[in-house]
Order: sequence, then structure tokens, then C-alpha cells
Amino acid sequence: MNAYLNHYRSTQVQTASPEQILVMLYDGAIRFLNQAIVAMESGECAIKVKNIDKTLAIIAELSATLNHEVGGEIAANLAALYDFMMREITRANVRNDAKILAPVLNILNELRDAWVQAAEIVRKERAGQPAEQRAVAVAL
Repeated sequence: MNAYLNHYRSTQVQTASPEQILVMLYDGAIRFLNQAIVAMESGECAIKVKNIDKTLAIIAELSATLNHEVGGEIAANLAALYDFMMREITRANVRNDAKILAPVLNILNELRDAWVQAAEIVRKERAGQPAEQRAVAVAL
């Protein structure tokens, strides 16, 4: 069963648009942070650390892929949010305080929702293009 699930997830990522991959990353960060909170509250240190590490890795990747030349002020604001979230996650880990993670979880959920809306706009725009323009857009 696990092999089938891994194959499905791999195929899902390989066929996803950049916008869909971004939403998947947010989904993963939210899921891992929720698991870290549960582990923190139940005293499962190893599980907490594993999930915090995964969350931090995703946020670091989101930050590293920001294009500051194209994104300008938006990219700078996102970078500041990502830095804030990484600091707060680290602080919560050190203090073993799940309450510190509530604002981080809220930010992740809000950003995820915004990217879902943006992805839908992009999808609709692409659907309205003639086939040859869609091919060019996908190639870029």
C-alpha cells in the first residue's frame, strides 16, 4: 500500500503546475506543524523534532525560491514572514510551547489560501488561451 501511495504522490508532483506545487508545500508545512503541535502537547519529543524539522525545511525552501527581482516588495514581505515563522518555530521548539505556533499556523493557512486563489486565477487565464499559447506558457 505504501509503495502505491508513494507512486501516486510522485506522479502528482511531477504533473502539477508550479502553483499547485506551491500549494502542496504549504499543505505539507501545515500538516507537519500540526503534527508537531500534537507531539509537543503529548510529550513525544522525537516526533515533535522530526515534524518541526520538516516544517522548517519547507519554509526555508519557500524562502529560497523567492524571486526578489520579479517579486519586489511582495517577495521582501514574504521573506520577512518566512523569517518570522522560522524564528517562532525554533522558539516554540526550544521552549516546548505549542501556543507560540498558533500565529505561525494562521500565517501558513492564510498564505496557502491566497495561493489557492492565485492558482485558480492562473488556471482560468490559461484555460482561456488558444492551445498554441498554452503550449508556449507551459514551456516557459
